[in-house]
Amino acid sequence: MTENLPLQLLVSGVLVLATVAIHAVGLILLSRLLRREAREEVERHIRPLSLEGVTMVVALVAGLFLVHGLEILLYALLFLGAGAVPTLADAIFFSAMTYGTVGYSDALLDPALRLVAAVEGINGLLLIGWSTAFFVTLMGRLIR
Repeated sequence: MTENLPLQLLVSGVLVLATVAIHAVGLILLSRLLRREAREEVERHIRPLSLEGVTMVVALVAGLFLVHGLEILLYALLFLGAGAVPTLADAIFFSAMTYGTVGYSDALLDPALRLVAAVEGINGLLLIGWSTAFFVTLMGRLIR
């Protein structure tokens, strides 16, 4: 991939759409799983700080990590496949740092993908915010 701006924008757009779809499906599945647990909670009166309540929260957090992990992996595979980074471990590290907007020097990244990396940071910020809103909403329901 060369330093072609339209191509970078196209690739970035496709990855944003793909990660938003992955995120939406992941949150829908988590929501359905937790809704079923919530129905059982009403029947059994699960308290938020009980073993069952804590198990639900841990399962939710693990599910969110899985969803974000898949999204990070998608970007990492692009960086690796394009030859922008030398190894899968480097690609995952770079992608996770970029996705989480912590940042990592892009000096080592192929310039042809720097715009894609910048978009990944914005995309990750939005998806992490979406997960935070989802988590806070579900925790609010559990505490009631």
